[in-house]
Parts: sequence; C-alpha cells; structure tokens
Amino acid sequence: MGVRLRRLREERHMSQIAAARALGLSASYYNQLENDERPLTVPVLLKVSAVFGIDVQVFSEEEEARLMADIREALSSSGSEEHVAAAELRQLASSMPSVGRALVTMHRRLREAIDRADAMADRLGGARHSMPSLPLMPFEEVRDFFYARHNHVDELDTAAESLFHEAKLRIGDVAAGLEERLASRHGVEVVIREDAPNMPSPQRRYDPRTRRLALTRHLSPGQRAFQMATQVAFLELGARIQHVVDETRFSSDEARALARIGLANYIAGALVMPYGPFREAAESLRYDIDLLRQRFGVGFEVTCHRLSTLQRADARGVPFFFIRVDRAGNISKRQSATDFHFSRVGGTCPLWNVYEAFAQPGRILRQLAQMPDGRTYLWIARTVSRGHGGYAAPTKTFAVALGCDIRHAHRLVYAKGLDLDDPSAPTPIGAGCKVCERTACPQRAFPPIGGKVVVDENERRLEPYAVFARDGTGEGP
Repeated sequence: MGVRLRRLREERHMSQIAAARALGLSASYYNQLENDERPLTVPVLLKVSAVFGIDVQVFSEEEEARLMADIREALSSSGSEEHVAAAELRQLASSMPSVGRALVTMHRRLREAIDRADAMADRLGGARHSMPSLPLMPFEEVRDFFYARHNHVDELDTAAESLFHEAKLRIGDVAAGLEERLASRHGVEVVIREDAPNMPSPQRRYDPRTRRLALTRHLSPGQRAFQMATQVAFLELGARIQHVVDETRFSSDEARALARIGLANYIAGALVMPYGPFREAAESLRYDIDLLRQRFGVGFEVTCHRLSTLQRADARGVPFFFIRVDRAGNISKRQSATDFHFSRVGGTCPLWNVYEAFAQPGRILRQLAQMPDGRTYLWIARTVSRGHGGYAAPTKTFAVALGCDIRHAHRLVYAKGLDLDDPSAPTPIGAGCKVCERTACPQRAFPPIGGKVVVDENERRLEPYAVFARDGTGEGP
C-alpha cells in the first residue's frame, strides 16, 4: 500500500509534507504509511480517495490479483524456460504496477501481430511476408475498454437512473413509458414489424428521416423495452456517450462506432434496471436471478449482465465476472467487475461448469472452482437459446455464467447447501491448458507454454502431459 501511496503523491509532484498536510496527518505518520510501517486504515483511505481524486479500487487486492494473472500469462508465453515464482509476480504487481501493465500490453500486441501474421500466411498458402504489427480489432478494443473500467461506466449509469425517474418509468413495465417518451419528447413512432418466415431481420431499425422505430414482432416485452431504451439513449444521452468515446482514444472509426453502440446498450440496461432499485432488489433477493428477471421483466442473460455492472463507489454490489460461450468454446461476451482471469492463449478450462450447462439445458448449475493460485470462486451457469423462426429455422444457443470470489458467496442464494469451508469441495480448474501449471489434470489438452514434456515409453498415465517441468528435471512446477 505504501508504494501505491508514494506513486500517487509523486504523480502529483507533491512532497511528503504537502501530502500529509492535505490529508490532515502529521509528516511522520504519513512517512510511516509510505514505508508500510503503519496500515492504511479505512478513514485514511477515504481521505486519500477524496484528496487525490482516485477510486479506492486502486488499493484493492483484486486489482493486484488481476494484474498478476495477466503478467503470468505474458511471461508464460514468452518462450523463457526460467520459472517466475508467485512471490516475484506479486512484488512486481504491487510495487511496480505500471511496469507490469506495460509488459502485459507489449505481450498482447506481440501476440495479436503473430496471430494476424499466421492467419495471413494461411490465406497466402504458407508464404511469409514481413508485416508490421497490427492494432487490436475494433471489438477487442471495446471489450478491453469495459474490462479496464470493471464493467461500470458511472457517469452513464447515473444519467440513466436520473432519466428513469424523470420519465416516471415503472419497474417491470418500462416499455409503455419509453414508448410515450419517444413519442412526446422526440416525435418517434414505434411500430411492430412482421418478418418474413425464417428470414433474419434486425431487431431494431430506426429511420431518422421518418422518425419511425421498427421493432420485430418476435421480441419479448422485456426485449422491446431494451431496444426502445437503446434508442432513447442515442437520442437523449448521445452527447455524453460521445464524450466517453472521445476520452478513450479508440484507434479507428469502426471501434468508436462499436463503442457508441456498447455504451448505448449499457444505458439501456441501466434504464430498464435502474441502479438503486436493482441493487436493492438483488441484495434483498440474495441475487436470485430468476426472481430478479421476473421483477424487472427481462431475460436471464441480460439480468446476469446487469449484475456484473454493480460497482458504484458508494453502493457496490457483489463483484461478478460474466461470460457467454457457445458449444465450441468461443467466448462472445466477457465482462468483469472482479479479478477472475481466463487465458487469451488457446481455449478455456474444460472442467469449468459453463460447458456442463449444455448437457443440462435450462438448468442452473453451481460449482465451487479453485484456480492454481488458490483463489476460489462460486460459479453458476445456464444455457440460453434464441430462435424465432418455424420448423428447421436456425437457433442460437449459448451458456452464460456468473461467478464471484468465495468470500462473497454467502450473499448469494446459490450458496445454499454448499460447504464453503471445505477445502476439498472446489473443483481445481485453470485459466487454460497453455498457461495452467496443474500437473495432474485428466482433461489437459496441451502442456503449458514454456514447459518441457517428460516422455517415458514404459509408462502410460490417465493424464496426458501429466509430468512436465520448466527446468527439465521431470518434476512439476
């Protein structure tokens, strides 16, 4: 904590005496804080937050754990045979977080350049060309924007909540109020469109010339409300959306356009499920997703997504990690208010219950899962399907999962009947085979990057690559 406090002071070009005076502390007491000779108490932390204008999340262990996981992944795929101990990673993440983040950024840029070079080589029949490092794909930029903000955009969340009260919308039935708002304030007519059988069509189409908002008939009442809320967001909060986009320095017009859509959808969720009432309901109902979606008139997935955004500084909910995958393991959504980490190198862990959900469609599955660093999480997962055509029309099926650190599990109804104190209860999982260092996993698909496989033709084990080492000794890390 002392290192972080010193970094904040030095970034603002303040002396220790000036910082102590600003915080109302003696110079000697402040000096002891920077040298970790005294704990950073809650009252002092609140003063630091007010004086330096920073979020207290800067001092959280979760932020440090997330950075440690990212650094571990970067170093694991560097090709070095030298093993970096967890203590060294923790020291780097806590004492020099800016250096750690720079390493992670360089690693991601290198990996993206290599992936694109490989893809280009495949398209050119294996020919090799000298290619410059390419930037992130637009959707990756937007994903990383929300990840960096812990999936919470406070200025837009607050504006949406104010708009909810101003428009006198009603919990669970905002569609009527939004339709009236669009008509009276903006002269927009909402029409329900009939779609051709088994033909894909946009869920929402707005014509600024005729001021008509066409919604497809197959949308549920909650989905219609969400689409109308998205249009209200563009019409009434478009300038604020643009301000957030301009501050972020996206690299392309496409990324900026995708960011505007993502932020408008964020506002729509906050309009349909306003922060204060939704958080209060979540706490009183012990985060029961089915009860919450019934109260607010929305679907399972959008309720999970909204739960992952409840990180207002003075009224935080449970910090969740939200993810959506398909049967092939492709991750189409990944939003995090906490530090849970999955690798971007290769696939995710097959022992994770989000994949088991496909075998039991429509059921909520629970899992206590422990990562290799010892951190344990409570996960819930369930399938969601979308299909609006007739017979033989294509449908989409995903598994969505919501997870939190086990220290928050007692606040969830899904912890009922689980022994949270039993060290043998959690399922050992990893971030992904290529960065996971578990030595005895029957589901391992690849040895870890940088590890050496020990091959013994006289022995056959259940676990593939069960014995590997970074130093060639034949022992696990």
